[in-house]
Amino acid sequence: MMKQRFTWRILFALIAMAIVIGSVFYTNYLSSKLARIETQTMENWVEAHRTIAKASGETNLNLAVKISSENEDIPIIETNERDSITNNYFNLDSVVVKKDADYLKNKLAQFKKLHAPIILELSTNPLVENKYYYGETRLQKELRYFPIIQLLIVAFFISFIVIAQRSENHNTQNRLWVGMAKETAHQLGTPLSSLAGWSEILKNIPGNETILPEVEKDIERLKLVSDRFAKIGSQPKLERKDVVAQIENMVSYIKKRAGDHIVFSVVATENPLFANISAELFDWVMENLLKNALDAMDGQGALSIYVKRMGHQIIIDITDTGKGIAYRNLKKIFSPGFTTKKRGWGLGLALTKRIIHEYHHGNISIKSSEVGKGTTFRIVLNA
Repeated sequence: MMKQRFTWRILFALIAMAIVIGSVFYTNYLSSKLARIETQTMENWVEAHRTIAKASGETNLNLAVKISSENEDIPIIETNERDSITNNYFNLDSVVVKKDADYLKNKLAQFKKLHAPIILELSTNPLVENKYYYGETRLQKELRYFPIIQLLIVAFFISFIVIAQRSENHNTQNRLWVGMAKETAHQLGTPLSSLAGWSEILKNIPGNETILPEVEKDIERLKLVSDRFAKIGSQPKLERKDVVAQIENMVSYIKKRAGDHIVFSVVATENPLFANISAELFDWVMENLLKNALDAMDGQGALSIYVKRMGHQIIIDITDTGKGIAYRNLKKIFSPGFTTKKRGWGLGLALTKRIIHEYHHGNISIKSSEVGKGTTFRIVLNA
Protein backbone atom coordinates (compact mmCIF):
# COMPACT_ATOMS: atom_id res chain seq x y z
CA MET A 1 0.00 0.00 0.00
CA MET A 2 2.77 2.44 0.98
CA LYS A 3 4.77 1.49 -2.10
CA GLN A 4 1.76 2.06 -4.35
CA ARG A 5 1.06 5.44 -2.73
CA PHE A 6 4.72 6.42 -3.12
CA THR A 7 4.63 5.44 -6.79
CA TRP A 8 1.53 7.54 -7.42
CA ARG A 9 3.13 10.53 -5.71
CA ILE A 10 6.22 10.23 -7.90
CA LEU A 11 4.08 9.84 -11.02
CA PHE A 12 1.97 12.87 -10.09
CA ALA A 13 5.09 14.96 -9.41
CA LEU A 14 6.64 13.92 -12.75
CA ILE A 15 3.46 14.83 -14.64
CA ALA A 16 3.37 18.23 -12.90
CA MET A 17 7.04 18.82 -13.75
CA ALA A 18 6.44 17.81 -17.37
CA ILE A 19 3.55 20.28 -17.61
CA VAL A 20 5.65 23.11 -16.18
CA ILE A 21 8.72 22.33 -18.34
CA GLY A 22 6.55 22.02 -21.45
CA SER A 23 4.88 25.31 -20.59
CA VAL A 24 8.26 27.03 -20.14
CA PHE A 25 9.50 25.86 -23.55
CA TYR A 26 6.24 26.81 -25.29
CA THR A 27 6.19 30.19 -23.57
CA ASN A 28 9.77 30.85 -24.68
CA TYR A 29 8.75 29.93 -28.23
CA LEU A 30 5.82 32.37 -28.10
CA SER A 31 8.04 35.04 -26.54
CA SER A 32 10.64 34.68 -29.33
CA LYS A 33 7.92 34.80 -31.95
CA LEU A 34 6.40 37.91 -30.36
CA ALA A 35 9.85 39.53 -30.18
CA ARG A 36 10.31 39.03 -33.94
CA ILE A 37 6.88 40.55 -34.58
CA GLU A 38 7.73 43.54 -32.38
CA THR A 39 11.04 44.04 -34.21
CA GLN A 40 9.23 43.93 -37.58
CA THR A 41 6.65 46.40 -36.25
CA MET A 42 9.44 48.75 -35.18
CA GLU A 43 11.13 48.53 -38.57
CA ASN A 44 7.83 49.34 -40.26
CA TRP A 45 7.28 52.22 -37.82
CA VAL A 46 10.74 53.72 -38.52
CA GLU A 47 10.21 53.25 -42.26
CA ALA A 48 6.93 55.12 -41.96
CA HIS A 49 8.75 57.99 -40.23
CA ARG A 50 11.37 57.97 -43.00
CA THR A 51 8.62 58.24 -45.60
CA ILE A 52 7.02 61.13 -43.74
CA ALA A 53 10.39 62.93 -43.28
CA LYS A 54 11.31 62.66 -46.99
CA ALA A 55 7.86 63.19 -48.42
CA SER A 56 7.24 65.84 -51.09
CA GLY A 57 4.07 67.85 -51.41
CA GLU A 58 2.20 65.35 -53.64
CA THR A 59 3.14 62.16 -51.73
CA ASN A 60 0.27 60.19 -50.26
CA LEU A 61 1.14 59.73 -46.58
CA ASN A 62 -2.03 58.00 -45.40
CA LEU A 63 -0.40 54.57 -44.97
CA ALA A 64 2.74 56.02 -43.30
CA VAL A 65 0.69 58.10 -40.87
CA LYS A 66 -1.53 55.11 -40.15
CA ILE A 67 1.48 52.88 -39.33
CA SER A 68 3.07 55.62 -37.24
CA SER A 69 -0.06 56.25 -35.16
CA GLU A 70 -1.01 52.59 -34.62
CA ASN A 71 1.96 51.80 -32.39
CA GLU A 72 0.44 52.06 -28.91
CA ASP A 73 2.32 49.23 -27.20
CA ILE A 74 6.05 49.34 -27.90
CA PRO A 75 7.89 51.90 -25.72
CA ILE A 76 10.37 53.96 -27.79
CA ILE A 77 13.08 56.54 -27.00
CA GLU A 78 14.60 58.68 -29.75
CA THR A 79 18.27 59.79 -29.70
CA ASN A 80 20.32 61.82 -32.16
CA GLU A 81 23.50 60.85 -33.95
CA ARG A 82 25.49 61.58 -30.74
CA ASP A 83 23.19 59.17 -28.88
CA SER A 84 21.73 62.00 -26.82
CA ILE A 85 18.07 61.74 -25.87
CA THR A 86 15.81 64.08 -27.84
CA ASN A 87 12.41 65.30 -26.68
CA ASN A 88 10.68 62.51 -28.54
CA TYR A 89 9.57 59.37 -26.72
CA PHE A 90 6.55 57.14 -27.22
CA ASN A 91 4.36 54.92 -25.03
CA LEU A 92 6.07 55.98 -21.81
CA ASP A 93 4.45 57.65 -18.82
CA SER A 94 4.84 61.39 -19.40
CA VAL A 95 3.94 62.18 -15.79
CA VAL A 96 6.82 60.05 -14.50
CA VAL A 97 9.15 61.56 -17.11
CA LYS A 98 8.43 65.05 -15.79
CA LYS A 99 8.84 64.04 -12.13
CA ASP A 100 11.97 61.88 -12.52
CA ALA A 101 14.86 63.46 -14.42
CA ASP A 102 16.68 60.12 -14.73
CA TYR A 103 13.67 58.10 -15.85
CA LEU A 104 14.43 58.33 -19.58
CA LYS A 105 18.15 57.63 -19.00
CA ASN A 106 17.37 54.50 -17.01
CA LYS A 107 14.87 53.32 -19.58
CA LEU A 108 17.33 53.97 -22.39
CA ALA A 109 19.95 51.83 -20.61
CA GLN A 110 17.37 49.03 -20.34
CA PHE A 111 16.39 49.30 -24.00
CA LYS A 112 20.03 49.18 -25.14
CA LYS A 113 20.43 45.83 -23.38
CA LEU A 114 17.35 44.44 -25.12
CA HIS A 115 17.70 45.50 -28.75
CA ALA A 116 20.03 47.24 -31.17
CA PRO A 117 18.64 50.60 -32.30
CA ILE A 118 16.87 51.14 -35.61
CA ILE A 119 18.47 54.11 -37.36
CA LEU A 120 16.67 56.74 -39.42
CA GLU A 121 19.20 58.67 -41.55
CA LEU A 122 18.01 62.20 -42.32
CA SER A 123 21.18 63.65 -43.92
CA THR A 124 24.62 62.38 -44.86
CA ASN A 125 26.53 65.65 -45.11
CA PRO A 126 26.50 66.71 -42.42
CA LEU A 127 25.41 63.44 -40.78
CA VAL A 128 22.03 63.80 -39.19
CA GLU A 129 20.23 60.73 -37.94
CA ASN A 130 17.80 59.55 -35.32
CA LYS A 131 18.22 56.34 -33.40
CA TYR A 132 15.19 54.56 -32.03
CA TYR A 133 15.67 52.31 -29.00
CA TYR A 134 12.69 50.24 -28.01
CA GLY A 135 11.65 48.03 -25.14
CA GLU A 136 9.12 45.27 -24.59
CA THR A 137 5.37 45.45 -24.77
CA ARG A 138 3.24 44.66 -21.75
CA LEU A 139 2.19 41.41 -23.43
CA GLN A 140 5.84 40.36 -23.73
CA LYS A 141 6.43 41.02 -20.02
CA GLU A 142 3.29 39.14 -19.02
CA LEU A 143 4.31 36.24 -21.23
CA ARG A 144 7.71 36.06 -19.52
CA TYR A 145 6.13 35.83 -16.07
CA PHE A 146 3.47 33.34 -17.14
CA PRO A 147 5.61 30.18 -16.43
CA ILE A 148 6.41 31.50 -12.95
CA ILE A 149 2.73 32.09 -12.24
CA GLN A 150 1.90 28.66 -13.63
CA LEU A 151 4.63 27.08 -11.51
CA LEU A 152 3.19 28.74 -8.40
CA ILE A 153 -0.29 27.49 -9.29
CA VAL A 154 0.98 23.94 -9.84
CA ALA A 155 2.99 24.11 -6.58
CA PHE A 156 -0.12 25.31 -4.73
CA PHE A 157 -2.17 22.54 -6.31
CA ILE A 158 0.39 19.87 -5.37
CA SER A 159 0.64 21.24 -1.82
CA PHE A 160 -3.15 21.19 -1.53
CA ILE A 161 -3.30 17.58 -2.74
CA VAL A 162 -0.50 16.49 -0.37
CA ILE A 163 -2.10 18.24 2.62
CA ALA A 164 -5.53 16.81 1.77
CA GLN A 165 -4.06 13.32 1.38
CA ARG A 166 -2.18 13.56 4.66
CA SER A 167 -5.32 14.78 6.39
CA GLU A 168 -7.30 11.89 4.93
CA ASN A 169 -4.60 9.41 5.95
CA HIS A 170 -4.56 10.88 9.44
CA ASN A 171 -8.35 10.64 9.71
CA THR A 172 -8.27 7.07 8.39
CA GLN A 173 -5.59 6.17 10.92
CA ASN A 174 -7.65 7.77 13.70
CA ARG A 175 -10.71 5.75 12.71
CA LEU A 176 -8.56 2.60 12.60
CA TRP A 177 -7.13 3.27 16.07
CA VAL A 178 -10.55 4.00 17.53
CA GLY A 179 -12.14 0.96 15.90
CA MET A 180 -9.33 -1.34 16.97
CA ALA A 181 -9.37 -0.01 20.55
CA LYS A 182 -13.14 -0.31 20.92
CA GLU A 183 -13.15 -3.80 19.47
CA THR A 184 -10.29 -4.89 21.77
CA ALA A 185 -12.09 -3.52 24.84
CA HIS A 186 -15.29 -5.23 23.72
CA GLN A 187 -13.56 -8.57 23.14
CA LEU A 188 -11.90 -8.44 26.56
CA GLY A 189 -15.16 -7.61 28.32
CA THR A 190 -16.83 -11.02 27.95
CA PRO A 191 -14.00 -13.26 29.25
CA LEU A 192 -13.32 -10.75 32.05
CA SER A 193 -16.89 -11.01 33.28
CA SER A 194 -16.63 -14.78 33.10
CA LEU A 195 -13.30 -14.81 34.99
CA ALA A 196 -14.75 -12.58 37.69
CA GLY A 197 -17.63 -15.06 38.11
CA TRP A 198 -15.27 -18.01 38.32
CA SER A 199 -13.21 -16.13 40.90
CA GLU A 200 -16.27 -15.81 43.12
CA ILE A 201 -16.92 -19.54 42.79
CA LEU A 202 -13.30 -20.37 43.69
CA LYS A 203 -13.65 -18.40 46.92
CA ASN A 204 -16.15 -20.98 48.17
CA ILE A 205 -13.88 -23.95 47.40
CA PRO A 206 -11.36 -24.84 50.15
CA GLY A 207 -7.69 -25.04 49.16
CA ASN A 208 -7.66 -22.04 46.77
CA GLU A 209 -6.60 -19.48 49.37
CA THR A 210 -3.03 -19.23 48.05
CA ILE A 211 -3.74 -19.01 44.32
CA LEU A 212 -6.91 -16.91 44.45
CA PRO A 213 -5.17 -13.59 45.29
CA GLU A 214 -2.86 -14.04 42.30
CA VAL A 215 -5.79 -14.83 40.02
CA GLU A 216 -7.59 -11.72 41.22
CA LYS A 217 -4.46 -9.64 40.55
CA ASP A 218 -4.37 -10.91 36.97
CA ILE A 219 -8.10 -10.18 36.58
CA GLU A 220 -7.56 -6.62 37.82
CA ARG A 221 -4.65 -6.30 35.42
CA LEU A 222 -6.84 -7.41 32.52
CA LYS A 223 -9.52 -4.94 33.61
CA LEU A 224 -6.89 -2.20 33.54
CA VAL A 225 -5.84 -3.18 30.00
CA SER A 226 -9.48 -3.22 28.90
CA ASP A 227 -10.04 0.20 30.48
CA ARG A 228 -7.01 1.58 28.65
CA PHE A 229 -8.33 0.42 25.29
CA ALA A 230 -11.77 1.80 26.12
CA LYS A 231 -10.22 5.22 26.78
CA ILE A 232 -8.24 5.03 23.52
CA GLY A 233 -11.54 4.49 21.73
CA SER A 234 -13.05 7.69 23.17
CA GLN A 235 -11.89 11.08 24.36
CA PRO A 236 -10.49 10.47 27.86
CA LYS A 237 -11.17 12.83 30.73
CA LEU A 238 -8.04 14.64 31.90
CA GLU A 239 -7.59 15.20 35.62
CA ARG A 240 -5.03 17.17 37.61
CA LYS A 241 -2.54 14.59 38.87
CA ASP A 242 0.92 14.52 40.42
CA VAL A 243 3.11 13.38 37.54
CA VAL A 244 6.02 12.45 39.83
CA ALA A 245 3.80 10.15 41.92
CA GLN A 246 2.42 8.50 38.76
CA ILE A 247 5.95 7.85 37.49
CA GLU A 248 7.16 6.49 40.83
CA ASN A 249 4.19 4.09 41.04
CA MET A 250 4.87 2.74 37.57
CA VAL A 251 8.61 2.41 38.27
CA SER A 252 7.76 0.46 41.41
CA TYR A 253 5.53 -1.85 39.39
CA ILE A 254 8.15 -2.42 36.66
CA LYS A 255 11.01 -2.75 39.15
CA LYS A 256 9.51 -5.91 40.63
CA ARG A 257 9.62 -7.55 37.19
CA ALA A 258 13.01 -6.25 36.04
CA GLY A 259 15.48 -8.36 37.98
CA ASP A 260 18.30 -7.38 40.32
CA HIS A 261 20.75 -6.15 37.68
CA ILE A 262 18.76 -3.07 36.64
CA VAL A 263 19.36 0.13 38.64
CA PHE A 264 16.33 2.48 38.70
CA SER A 265 16.38 6.15 39.65
CA VAL A 266 13.73 8.89 39.61
CA VAL A 267 14.90 12.49 40.09
CA ALA A 268 12.48 15.45 40.16
CA THR A 269 13.48 19.10 40.56
CA GLU A 270 10.11 19.71 42.25
CA ASN A 271 7.81 17.33 44.03
CA PRO A 272 4.92 17.28 43.48
CA LEU A 273 4.51 18.41 39.84
CA PHE A 274 0.93 18.61 38.63
CA ALA A 275 -0.45 18.31 35.10
CA ASN A 276 -3.78 17.48 33.49
CA ILE A 277 -3.49 13.84 32.45
CA SER A 278 -5.47 10.64 32.06
CA ALA A 279 -3.83 8.55 34.80
CA GLU A 280 -4.51 5.20 33.11
CA LEU A 281 -3.23 6.28 29.72
CA PHE A 282 -0.20 8.09 31.16
CA ASP A 283 0.68 4.92 33.09
CA TRP A 284 0.41 3.03 29.79
CA VAL A 285 2.86 5.45 28.18
CA MET A 286 5.37 5.03 31.00
CA GLU A 287 4.91 1.25 31.00
CA ASN A 288 5.61 1.05 27.25
CA LEU A 289 8.74 3.21 27.52
CA LEU A 290 10.08 1.40 30.58
CA LYS A 291 9.50 -2.04 29.05
CA ASN A 292 11.22 -0.96 25.83
CA ALA A 293 14.16 0.28 27.89
CA LEU A 294 14.39 -3.05 29.74
CA ASP A 295 14.30 -4.95 26.43
CA ALA A 296 17.12 -2.75 25.10
CA MET A 297 19.32 -3.43 28.16
CA ASP A 298 19.03 -7.26 28.12
CA GLY A 299 18.66 -7.58 31.88
CA GLN A 300 21.41 -5.27 33.12
CA GLY A 301 22.10 -1.55 33.12
CA ALA A 302 20.70 1.70 34.49
CA LEU A 303 17.29 3.26 33.86
CA SER A 304 16.88 6.84 35.04
CA ILE A 305 13.97 9.26 34.85
CA TYR A 306 14.51 13.00 35.24
CA VAL A 307 11.48 15.29 35.73
CA LYS A 308 11.61 19.08 35.74
CA ARG A 309 9.43 22.13 35.15
CA MET A 310 10.36 24.50 32.35
CA GLY A 311 8.04 27.50 32.19
CA HIS A 312 4.53 26.19 31.57
CA GLN A 313 5.78 22.74 30.61
CA ILE A 314 6.82 19.58 32.44
CA ILE A 315 9.78 17.77 30.89
CA ILE A 316 10.24 14.03 31.46
CA ASP A 317 13.46 12.37 30.24
CA ILE A 318 13.63 8.54 30.30
CA THR A 319 17.22 7.34 29.79
CA ASP A 320 18.51 3.77 29.45
CA THR A 321 21.95 2.29 28.90
CA GLY A 322 20.79 -0.18 26.29
CA LYS A 323 21.53 -0.92 22.65
CA GLY A 324 20.53 2.47 21.29
CA ILE A 325 18.69 3.19 18.05
CA ALA A 326 20.38 3.28 14.64
CA TYR A 327 20.22 6.68 12.93
CA ARG A 328 18.30 5.27 9.96
CA ASN A 329 15.50 4.15 12.31
CA LEU A 330 15.06 7.37 14.29
CA LYS A 331 12.35 8.78 12.00
CA LYS A 332 10.48 5.46 11.83
CA ILE A 333 10.48 4.55 15.51
CA PHE A 334 6.96 5.94 16.17
CA SER A 335 5.45 4.58 12.94
CA PRO A 336 2.74 1.90 13.36
CA GLY A 337 4.08 -1.55 12.52
CA PHE A 338 7.76 -0.62 12.80
CA THR A 339 9.75 -2.79 15.21
CA THR A 340 13.31 -4.05 15.56
CA LYS A 341 12.22 -6.96 17.77
CA LYS A 342 11.77 -10.49 16.50
CA ARG A 343 8.37 -10.55 18.16
CA GLY A 344 5.82 -7.79 18.50
CA TRP A 345 3.37 -5.79 16.44
CA GLY A 346 5.26 -2.52 16.49
CA LEU A 347 2.31 -0.67 18.03
CA GLY A 348 3.66 0.22 21.49
CA LEU A 349 5.47 3.45 20.59
CA ALA A 350 2.80 4.36 18.01
CA LEU A 351 0.16 4.14 20.76
CA THR A 352 2.45 6.06 23.11
CA LYS A 353 2.80 8.91 20.62
CA ARG A 354 -0.94 9.00 19.99
CA ILE A 355 -1.72 9.15 23.73
CA ILE A 356 0.71 12.03 24.29
CA HIS A 357 -0.10 13.99 21.11
CA GLU A 358 -3.81 13.43 20.61
CA TYR A 359 -5.10 13.13 24.16
CA HIS A 360 -2.62 15.13 26.27
CA HIS A 361 -1.71 17.73 23.62
CA GLY A 362 1.95 17.24 24.47
CA ASN A 363 4.95 15.93 22.61
CA ILE A 364 7.18 12.87 22.69
CA SER A 365 10.48 12.55 20.85
CA ILE A 366 13.88 10.91 20.96
CA LYS A 367 16.12 13.44 22.67
CA SER A 368 19.28 11.45 21.94
CA SER A 369 20.39 7.94 21.03
CA GLU A 370 23.73 6.31 20.38
CA VAL A 371 24.20 2.73 19.29
CA GLY A 372 25.76 0.70 22.09
CA LYS A 373 25.33 3.45 24.70
CA GLY A 374 21.61 4.02 25.15
CA THR A 375 18.60 6.19 24.38
CA THR A 376 16.76 9.10 25.96
CA PHE A 377 13.07 9.64 25.26
CA ARG A 378 11.61 13.05 26.12
CA ILE A 379 7.97 13.71 27.01
CA VAL A 380 6.69 17.31 27.19
CA LEU A 381 3.40 17.96 29.00
CA ASN A 382 1.52 21.21 29.57
CA ALA A 383 1.62 22.13 33.24
